[in-house]
Amino acid sequence: MDKITVRDIIKMKGKKKIAMITAYDYTFAKLVDEAGIDIILVGDSVGMVMHGLDSTIPVSMDDMIHHVKAVAAAKPRALVVGDMPFLSYEVSVEEAIRNAGYLLKAGAEAVKLEGGTEVVNKIEALVNAGIPVMGHIGLTPQRYLILGGYRRRGRKIVEAEKIIEDAKALEKAGVFAIVIEFTAAEVAKVITENVRVPTICIGSGPYCDGQVLVLHDLLGLTKNPPPFAKKYADLANIVVNAVKKYIDEVRNNMFPSKEHYFTMRKEDYMELLKKYNSSNQ
Repeated sequence: MDKITVRDIIKMKGKKKIAMITAYDYTFAKLVDEAGIDIILVGDSVGMVMHGLDSTIPVSMDDMIHHVKAVAAAKPRALVVGDMPFLSYEVSVEEAIRNAGYLLKAGAEAVKLEGGTEVVNKIEALVNAGIPVMGHIGLTPQRYLILGGYRRRGRKIVEAEKIIEDAKALEKAGVFAIVIEFTAAEVAKVITENVRVPTICIGSGPYCDGQVLVLHDLLGLTKNPPPFAKKYADLANIVVNAVKKYIDEVRNNMFPSKEHYFTMRKEDYMELLKKYNSSNQ
């Protein structure tokens, strides 16, 4: 099947639901691509999921470049989007272009950044530089400190109107899609109906043009997943039980068995024993 491009994603609006998922390494990128995912997001959530950080704020450009390279090495059919981490675009337009360029050089085919009207000038500059941009509004994790935590957004009219205006501003700035996170479903619906670019929800209801989840939440590998995540498998228990079985077999001399190793020819082994047994006497 043909490689999915930004243009293909735009064409899916109103015609076919978009399925996006995070992946941070080569192995999982290969697997989710084989499953038929449309977009692989190399999210800055990697800091919390893979590195044990308390938030996405400490994630660096070097971290993102490293993980984008790993995902790109899988050569997925899916569109690869790289997250721009905290302080990689806020400081200046020049910094935004430079850092987005690094992600593209690492193998990303588009970048995602958080914010509304306050980042419009950065988005316009990136698009003018030939870099496809995915927006991200509603709950923006990089701004959780000023938001007062990872809280629901858009439940009150003033906040809802601000998020809707953010979406319109992002569309005007040139984004090809908008992620709407942890926002009231009605607000996500209004946005989806009032912008021409696809909207992709995470915890924002069924009315968007697509959905995104963190892979480790979906697979049941996360101990405390967010309330909007659905667990489609319980890999945590599978992994723990598999390792327990391995430990048991090692300690009881059941692993490795004959199919897991090879041996020398008997005459060579006897010669080896003769040589070393005699040398030890």
